[in-house]
Amino acid sequence: MTVEVITFGCRLNAVEAEIIKQAAEAEGLGETIVVNTCAVTGEAVAQARQRIRRLRRERPDARIVVTGCAAQTQGAEFAAMAEVDRVLGNADKVAGNAWRATREAFAAVAPQPKIAVSDIMAVRGMVPHLVTASRQPRAFVQVQNGCDHRCTFCIIPYGRGPSRSMPMGAVVDQVRALVATGHAEIVLTGVDLTSYGADLPGAPRLGALARQILRHVPELSRLRLSSIDSIEADHDLIDLVATESRLMPHLHLSLQAGDDLVLKRMKRRHSRADAVTFCAQLRRLRPDIVLGADLIAGFPTETEAMFRRSLALVDDCGLSLLHVFPYSPRPGTPAARMPQVKSDVIRERAARLRAVGERSLQHRLLAEVGATRAVLVENARQGRTEHFLPVALHGGTPGEVRNVTIVGQDGARLVANETCIL
Repeated sequence: MTVEVITFGCRLNAVEAEIIKQAAEAEGLGETIVVNTCAVTGEAVAQARQRIRRLRRERPDARIVVTGCAAQTQGAEFAAMAEVDRVLGNADKVAGNAWRATREAFAAVAPQPKIAVSDIMAVRGMVPHLVTASRQPRAFVQVQNGCDHRCTFCIIPYGRGPSRSMPMGAVVDQVRALVATGHAEIVLTGVDLTSYGADLPGAPRLGALARQILRHVPELSRLRLSSIDSIEADHDLIDLVATESRLMPHLHLSLQAGDDLVLKRMKRRHSRADAVTFCAQLRRLRPDIVLGADLIAGFPTETEAMFRRSLALVDDCGLSLLHVFPYSPRPGTPAARMPQVKSDVIRERAARLRAVGERSLQHRLLAEVGATRAVLVENARQGRTEHFLPVALHGGTPGEVRNVTIVGQDGARLVANETCIL
């Protein structure tokens, strides 16, 4: 074994796992397991700690390095674990010099500090890391990091630092390199993707970046966006949704709640009406679009009536793919100091929200029967349509695109007759 990276959490962490592996192996790390953590919920942190303990039991001779958002925000807690050999901060994990220092620390006879976590709030700009191949069927390209907003429930700005963007030329080069290695679909990702460009000369927006990618990499078949903040979506981006067939007809929205008072207490920058209007606009411009959303159940002070407005938002916005988060208080955030909803009520509301989401998904799956879709194969059993809807498959090579006719659905996925490989 050389370097193994175990990743928790978001797509951005998954992208950075490739960079971590390259940087650590380039500095000569061997027999090392890197645990790339997530801090978005208390459960995510607990899962990382459990995995670390199990890894130490199973791999007693390996070095264990902990990094990621939870390492940045709770580094001392991970350093206190006997199973952990070193803790690296979020900015440090993609830096070659940090891995060089880690190798030297492991080789030193004298004890070295276990924690190497720099001040994430002092980080400015992004250093391009050219990843020419990805082990994933769709390749993710990091174009933005950090967040300048302060939603009251969220610890991530303190784990990721201020918003910063990758120059457009570097993004285009990355996309071109990945397409050259056979990737048919590229996903642009970031912590606050729609804030892209504010720190760059001329302040280009996400829509301009997407347009440049599609213009300068004509061989790219499919461009997809990860989660966006609807209130930040620029006119150029909305125009691309309406007119560009290579931009996939699927958007995932950071909505979080459907009640205006809850949104205000979350310190979100949109209202319920803003969300409904935005979704209606997208559907008018591209009628087949599929919309997903992040929604939090049981935010502090949320009453039953407030929660019902979040339930209703699923139908009012036409949401088909939900990520439901039971509220989890994060130490140091304003929401953690607000009056909390009882944990059993949070779990019950999350279950109801998921049930509504499942019914909405099944409705959309039924509407797909009879359609012909281009499906990106994820593994031998499943792929995704242009709309990011799951399709049951029988065989296939991950990364290839298959043209299929949808003949049914099994309640969770589409069922297809496969006809050819595009």
